[in-house]
Amino acid sequence: MTNLNSLRERALAFRALHVPGRPLVLPNAWDAASARVVEDAGAAAVATTSAGLAWALGTADGDRVGRERALGVVAGIVAAVGVPVSADVESGYAEDPEGVAHTIRAVLAAGAVGVNIEDALYEEGTGPLRSVAEQAERIAAAREAADAEGVPLFVNARIDTFLRGAGGVDLTLERAAAFRAAGADGIFVPGAVDPGTVKLLVDGVDGPLNVMVGPGAPPVAELSALGVARVSAGSAIAQAAHALVHRAARELLGAGTYGELEDGLDYGRLNALLGAAR
Repeated sequence: MTNLNSLRERALAFRALHVPGRPLVLPNAWDAASARVVEDAGAAAVATTSAGLAWALGTADGDRVGRERALGVVAGIVAAVGVPVSADVESGYAEDPEGVAHTIRAVLAAGAVGVNIEDALYEEGTGPLRSVAEQAERIAAAREAADAEGVPLFVNARIDTFLRGAGGVDLTLERAAAFRAAGADGIFVPGAVDPGTVKLLVDGVDGPLNVMVGPGAPPVAELSALGVARVSAGSAIAQAAHALVHRAARELLGAGTYGELEDGLDYGRLNALLGAAR
């Protein structure tokens, strides 16, 4: 069990990193090795990508990884790095608010000090998003569970209106207001990268705004000028890593050459980085 005082200190440190106009930049990791590499690159915190984590476990993304397996990976990441860790817990690994509260207690036991909780639904026959009332109950349960443990966990409410094509700015702001009232600390709107849209969200959300970036998105400096408080890569780095595996494998199996391997991290450096004690 992580020392409670240390957990509180890390939670406060992580919370303080969310500054509009000077965003926390998170190159998302999916296992202990990628987390240590991200930290070594200079990241002030590490956030997991649920998709990358699921793929590393040989599972598809979308609420298909169980709580214990996912948080076992999170615990390994926490042990591997010295910076605060935030866990992407998808929909909370639970069917009801009580289950979400159980997940939050497990997140804290793993040593993470932030969570993303999304409002998307993946079961066949359901709508793209949970109702505002239902999702607000789940966020409130997360908030209450963390508060009961005495840890100021950063609850990042992910709103998938843009990502799932379920609505625009107005609906997003309506949901954001309800989730903030329920206890969310920040609002995460993946899929919204148009500068005009981002500015409307920054101005309309009462709290720090998180956007997800990748190829085609504005650079961090532009998002910073718009007032964004958190920038994350989501699954993009994991996708790029797996693309390299695919290209290198095809080259080796086809042409029998090794060009795709030329820019790999030095073996000694990587081995020393992963072998360094924490």
